[in-house]
Amino acid sequence: MSLVNYCPLSIANYFQNAPLDELTREAAQKRKTAFADGVELDAIINIKSGHCPMDCRFCAQSGRYQTAAPVFPLLNKSELLEKTTSAWDAGIHRVGWVASGCSLDDENIDVLCEVAGELPLTLPQAAGANSLCASLGQLGKNSLQKLKDAGFTRFHHNLETSERFYPEICTTQRWRDRYETVRRVKECGLETCSGVLFGMGETWEDRISIAETLRDLEVDSIPVNFLNPIVGTPLEHHRRLPAEEGLRIIAMVRLICEKATVRVCGGRQTTLQDRQPEMFGAGANAMMTGDFLTTAGSAYQDDLTLISNAGLKPQRAELTL
Repeated sequence: MSLVNYCPLSIANYFQNAPLDELTREAAQKRKTAFADGVELDAIINIKSGHCPMDCRFCAQSGRYQTAAPVFPLLNKSELLEKTTSAWDAGIHRVGWVASGCSLDDENIDVLCEVAGELPLTLPQAAGANSLCASLGQLGKNSLQKLKDAGFTRFHHNLETSERFYPEICTTQRWRDRYETVRRVKECGLETCSGVLFGMGETWEDRISIAETLRDLEVDSIPVNFLNPIVGTPLEHHRRLPAEEGLRIIAMVRLICEKATVRVCGGRQTTLQDRQPEMFGAGANAMMTGDFLTTAGSAYQDDLTLISNAGLKPQRAELTL
């Protein structure tokens, strides 16, 4: 039975008020149909931090706010090589390089492409299939093509929230520009990774709207993030979402975006807490392991245990560098 037929009032009302076990049962079945028992793990490396000129109200890296977030320029070549190969050698086969700012400049993009071109030479043959992703802001087609030619397999750029709600959290860039960036990524033939930060004051209608947008864009991977209020940002006193609401959100994304990888990332520990194992039953088939950009995450081995205890298996990245 379709969600619309099941709930005559609205889909938003359904996701907000339907019994949680009913939501998760259907979401879990959709996950299993699309991805069997595999759970993809990825990790990110903060390669350039702080001094961002934008005013995103949730972000510790905005230069407009006084936070404890680290501030440093682009990592040098040896640091990039060491951090990336260490993650791959540990078994985390999808690694993303993340840089602060609205858009990384051409000079730094050329540096990253040069380093990416050397990465295969640093790996032993037994390391297997490894994937390199990038999150570098709003790039044009030429820059995206450079990344693809250098061996990057996926580009990440969050839409953050619905187009309606976006002006409430950022005034220094347009939501439509973020949307067009994701479209350019697809046009260049890179895999797309674009997600949402939930819990900033948006409505359920906003949540469904952005999930439908990501579905219509046919995004490959959808990071589901929950606000972890950072001291010094305008949202520092914002209420964290309760665990059940977080699980409802994961189920909503899975049921609307049936074919996409649903990846639980920032705020996983602080929102879900001891209910983290339930995220797989709510439809998630991927998770970020290790630390986040400016906050602590969880250890890789602990996340492997979490997956194993759920009766699932870690899945290796399919694409090779």
